Amino acid sequence: MVKKRVYEFAKELKLGSKQLMKVLTDLNIETKSHMSTLNDEDIERVTNHLKQLEQPESRKDTKESKQKDKKSAAIQEINKNKTEKKNNKDKNNKNNKKTASSFQKAQKAQKAQKAQKAQTKEIEIGEKIVVKELAELMGIEVTALITKIVGLGVMASLNQQIDFKTAQLAAEEFGVEVNQTQIEQGLKELEDVIDAEGDMQDRPPVVTVMGHVDHGKTSLLDAIRQANVTASEAGGITQHIGAYQVEINNKKVTFLDTPGHEAFTSMRARGAQATDIAVLVVAADDGVMPQTVEAINHAKAAEVPIIVAINKIDRPDSNPDRVKQELTEHGLVVEEWGGDVISVPVSALKKEGIDHLLEMILLVAEMEELKANPNRKARGIVIEAELDKGRGPVATMLLQKGTLKVGDSLVVGTIYGKVRAMIDDQGMRVKKAGPAFPVEVLGLSDLPEAGDVFQVMDEKTARALSQKRHAIKREEELNKTSKISLDDLFSSMEAGKIKELNIVVKGDVQGSIEALSQSLEQVSTEEVKVNIIHKGVGAINETDVMLASASNAIIIGFNVRPDTNARKASEKETIDIHTYRVIYEAIDDIKAAMAGLLDPDIIEVSQGQAEVRATFKVPKAGTIAGCYITDGLVSSRSNVRVVRDGVVVHEAKIDSLKRFKDDVKEVAQGYECGIGLENYNDIKDGDIFEFFTFKEVKREL
Repeated sequence: MVKKRVYEFAKELKLGSKQLMKVLTDLNIETKSHMSTLNDEDIERVTNHLKQLEQPESRKDTKESKQKDKKSAAIQEINKNKTEKKNNKDKNNKNNKKTASSFQKAQKAQKAQKAQKAQTKEIEIGEKIVVKELAELMGIEVTALITKIVGLGVMASLNQQIDFKTAQLAAEEFGVEVNQTQIEQGLKELEDVIDAEGDMQDRPPVVTVMGHVDHGKTSLLDAIRQANVTASEAGGITQHIGAYQVEINNKKVTFLDTPGHEAFTSMRARGAQATDIAVLVVAADDGVMPQTVEAINHAKAAEVPIIVAINKIDRPDSNPDRVKQELTEHGLVVEEWGGDVISVPVSALKKEGIDHLLEMILLVAEMEELKANPNRKARGIVIEAELDKGRGPVATMLLQKGTLKVGDSLVVGTIYGKVRAMIDDQGMRVKKAGPAFPVEVLGLSDLPEAGDVFQVMDEKTARALSQKRHAIKREEELNKTSKISLDDLFSSMEAGKIKELNIVVKGDVQGSIEALSQSLEQVSTEEVKVNIIHKGVGAINETDVMLASASNAIIIGFNVRPDTNARKASEKETIDIHTYRVIYEAIDDIKAAMAGLLDPDIIEVSQGQAEVRATFKVPKAGTIAGCYITDGLVSSRSNVRVVRDGVVVHEAKIDSLKRFKDDVKEVAQGYECGIGLENYNDIKDGDIFEFFTFKEVKREL
């Protein structure tokens, strides 16, 4: 019996996997995914079905094409006759048109003069504008405008500035609509335009290669690119973040090579999702290592599909099954074991399994249906940036939407730039770059940061927006506070039905980490959930801080301390780090922090009672109750419950509280007073007033 996977059969039929899966659904052939297998009966049914679809269509096309040819010939003859008649008519009217033309020109000139005198109905201004300039824009006398401004309570002469709101209100009196310029609207992050479905086109996938330091990330990319880049590496650590585009089966794929996971995470921390697929490289002779776990957690947090490349299968001590087993401990179950994670055995050194890996990347990309609009102003992110002595600031940028061209003005973060030149991954100069295309860009005024979003716009707007963002950034740095801390967790977290506390756990030994993690997870309730997004052995490092920054998490260290780089990063990213030597102290702190996340209980606190012994009607004040305080006290801020014959008839706040003719803040038991209630006058002799307040009580877990 012949068995084929869906994607393999789709390739034979020259169809997409999704197209074939739709056909299988129509034929009631059950498949779970593109990796499902088909037997020979299924294959025969699909083949016959497709043949039936093709044959009648071809006969129909032949018949229709003949009819179209006849119809087309008739239409051409009709159009020919129409053209001849039109030419004759044009000759007869030519002289008449010359006479009418001069008359129309005179009319247009008169209209233009009138338009200059007429008021403008819509104008754009900035945050502030001089009164005289506003009058000129509106096309009115400045004295008339000043009169309206004074009427709004603002004293301003013709050379003084007024704010946008005042200008808008004054202009409304003349029927003129005032809007803020695009530059002012750009004070906030520019909102991305949603492209129409019809404008979208297929784009290459962007793949990030991740993994432990010596597991062969760069060697794998080297094998894929068929170019020797390892000569520029030192000590087994990639020195330079690269972005490369390769062509596989006439389809392009963009690869990002990172020196760690900092760049990958810093992009997410700034809200820029650059990666479509993560390739996790694990050495078959070494297995899952601490940085492998970090990579898994980063990819999961970014919610991107993961393909596992089990490298170094050529080594005598390689054990791919052990790798698969260790991956299951971190939530990755490969397809051979009933999961949904694709794993591919490869040898970067001997270039074995590379084609199969690339095939799987294209397959996952096809299922993701990656699209972008190339016919719009370019938008993308910065992968890396460096200062070159000869070329100035150079940024490696990845296009996400639109097409970037030489000469375009853009703003990236707080930096203005004009594209002076673009260089592709082969070192060749290019004039334009489309979606998912990586290029080095020259022409920026300063160095941007990895993860900064860039957008093309007109030069004037780009310069002004750059300056505005500079000012905003300075203000934010002055007022910078911690993203999330145990001391003030309630105000740091977003409100929601289920509140979450993300935690990164680091410890000295695996046993302590597991014990601490399990204890923390048991603290979770229906209202507050503890998420351990990463746990590992060793000192708290910069990668931990960047992950916490991207995930809005806190870091808990047990018998470990942050290293120098981690301390600096935590100060820069304002990440809360807590270290402990006793597990229960960590648990108590987390419980206290989570209690702050819970909405407090609101309880009623009884203050006292009074008996109404007389009522007085006071002009403008309504009915005043002459009361005797029988228990406790009454405060001017008390709530009052009016009880008549044992039934509550009304609840209100105190409007006035007096002793004789003086306003007082409170009256104690055994004293008389006059009480007026807010918006309530139906007070009777013998009514009982119950006084109470509300108090927030911190909830305990």
